[in-house]
This record gives sequence, C-alpha cells and structure tokens, in this order.
Amino acid sequence: MKATAMAHPIQGLVKYHGMRDEIERLPYHDSISLCTAPSHTRTTVEFSMDYDEDTFVVDGEELEGRAAERVEAVVEKARSMSDAAHTVYPVRLESENSFPSNVGLGSSSSGFAAAAVALAEAAELDLSLPEISTIARVGSASAARAVTGAFSQLHTGLNDEDCRSRRIPTNLHEDLKVIVGLVPYHKETEDAHREAADSHMFEARNAHIHNQIAEMRDALREDDFERAFELAEMDSLSLAATTMTGPSGWVYWQPATLAIFNRVRELREEEDIPVYFSTDTGASVYVNTTDEHAEYVEEQIADTGVSTTTWEVGGPARLLEEDDHLF
Repeated sequence: MKATAMAHPIQGLVKYHGMRDEIERLPYHDSISLCTAPSHTRTTVEFSMDYDEDTFVVDGEELEGRAAERVEAVVEKARSMSDAAHTVYPVRLESENSFPSNVGLGSSSSGFAAAAVALAEAAELDLSLPEISTIARVGSASAARAVTGAFSQLHTGLNDEDCRSRRIPTNLHEDLKVIVGLVPYHKETEDAHREAADSHMFEARNAHIHNQIAEMRDALREDDFERAFELAEMDSLSLAATTMTGPSGWVYWQPATLAIFNRVRELREEEDIPVYFSTDTGASVYVNTTDEHAEYVEEQIADTGVSTTTWEVGGPARLLEEDDHLF
C-alpha cells in the first residue's frame, strides 16, 4: 500500500520547550503555532514485501542513527494502531523539502506531519487529523500542529486522547505575510529540548506560559494582529533565554539574526509599521507583518544582507494523488 502526503512547516507563536516523556514526546505545556506556505514537505510511504528492511530517505540521502530512529518511531506508532496485515512488511519512506532544513524553519514539523498522514493512509487507519497528530507527535511535538495546520494548538497531556493538536479559529491568515530572513546555522533542537528543564529559567517560563497561551488564543479569536505577534516576539526571547541558560549554554542567534531584530524594531518604532520578529530554535527569523507593508518590509530585511522570501499561512497536511508519488 502506497500513499503520498504534503504538509507545511510551522512558525512557533507560543513555543514548547522541554519534554516530560522523550519516547512519546509529551511536552510540559501547551504550544501554539501557524503553518507557513508555500513551503512544504512531500512524503511517500509504501509497505511492501519486496523490501528487505525499513528504509528512510530525505532529500536524496538515506537516514541513519538518531534521524532514522525518530522516523522509525513514527512508523511503529502507525503500525501499532493498524489492523492491516500488510503493515508487517518493511516500509520505504521518501521525503523532499521545498525549503532549507535544519536552519530554524521547522522542517521536522512538516516532515513528520507529512509522514504521519501518508502512513495513516497506507496503514488503512480511519483517523481524524487531531488523531493523526498523535502519530506525528512522536517524531516531533511541533509536527502535531503541522498536521492540523493554519493556527493550531497542541494540548499537553499524558496520553494520546489529551496530547493532540486542534485548530484555533481566526481570520488573521487573510492579511498576514511572513517574511523569512534566512540565516543558515546548524542546530540540534532535540538536544535543546532535552536540556531545557535543567535551566534555572525553566520554572519561570513554565510559570507564565499558561497565561501566554490564554492571551494568544484570545488574540487569535479576536483577530488582533498586533497583540498576537507581540506575544510571539516576546515568547521568542523567553525561549532563547531558557535555551541559553541550559547546561550547554547554546546560543543559536548570529549577528545577522540580531541585525534583523534591530531593523524590525526600527520599522515599528520609527515608521509605525505593524511588524514583529519571531524565532524558533535557530538563527533564521520570521518577520510577521501585514499584506499592505510586506513588500517594503522584505526590502528592509534584505538590506541587512540576508536572503529573504515571503510566505503566508498554510493549511493542514493532506493526501496527494498517485501522480505525486516520489517513487
């Protein structure tokens, strides 16, 4: 059985940090994000007796080590939920990204989301998107939100019934433009999550995060652009503070990252343009603004010396036609 799916990566708005369970990837608290399009991952999976073993290929390279283990966890989660006889056969999974990976743009979120949707189809699982999000979650908690798409919230919990993603109704997608300032820099997000709880800032972050979630949900429901993305900007600083004060003292931001921050604040404070920066665990920057100002803002961000592109809000992960199979 073969199936192909596509998913968009996420920009974290109120981001999760740290995992209470590294196997099921259960976070300590809720998180909210938006999906970015047209950036996407396309993934094809097939269970077949013709294969000798499970094989995972991303952007033309066969995965090994920890990367392969994370994909295997998602495959095994789907297998465990299926009664289809063919899922005992080895699986081949191939994935392609339309955007750079491992630079802070959420490639793991779209990758595991697309894999989960394709696996659910190939394993003949009759599941809703929130249910499929629990399969994606064991690869990456952010991937759960990429399954449901647009503006979504991953609810914390100790089981699949509670810890799943659901959409948040809002009309902010109609006017939002996301300018991406690409700052290539290798990162290890999984290690940062593993160390988060050892930071002396972690308890402080957990103490205020629940109010941040409530504020963000309300801002989205009220279509309040400035409040929503001011919260996202502040949460980026909180996330970085926790990451930088872990045992390894990781600092992902680069000079170009800070140059973008400064330009965004100049545009907002000196020219009264509604624009806010946001980062996940990486050096690249999301610059959130409105359609009216997007062209000018992109020019200003590009003037800092980085490559830029403009994205918008993407929908949920979805199945594709047979003509879109990667093999």
